[in-house]
Amino acid sequence: MFGASHERAIMLDHFGFVVRNLETSVRFYENCLAHLGLKIIERHDYGAVIFARSQQEEFPFIWIGTGRPSFWKENQHPGQSPIHLCFKAKNKTAVDLFYQNAIEFGGIDNGKPGERDPGYYAAYVIDPDGNNIEAGYRE
Repeated sequence: MFGASHERAIMLDHFGFVVRNLETSVRFYENCLAHLGLKIIERHDYGAVIFARSQQEEFPFIWIGTGRPSFWKENQHPGQSPIHLCFKAKNKTAVDLFYQNAIEFGGIDNGKPGERDPGYYAAYVIDPDGNNIEAGYRE
């Protein structure tokens, strides 16, 4: 769909989103992201967790938390619309394991693992906050 450019370096440094229940979301993401090479590298006592590849390879990272981000204005609140995130998988097996663990730890099926486009294999789940989370592998 986007040509061979998917091999280029990722353009994101980090992203984050607010969740309703930190422990429920941590359990969900910790288990399904493990097969994509992401793990918890930091826990903050203000109610947040950071996922990345490792302490040495900490960028890009994902922040999830229940606290109000410091850069929000007084009139801003967590989004009511779900977000869509796709994580890059190293192979089809990683997509399958992502899906299995996501379902086991509270995710809802939103598209079983399979071919989506020629050369693209992916799975979709709804996380505990209603977001569409995808793992995809491009051959």
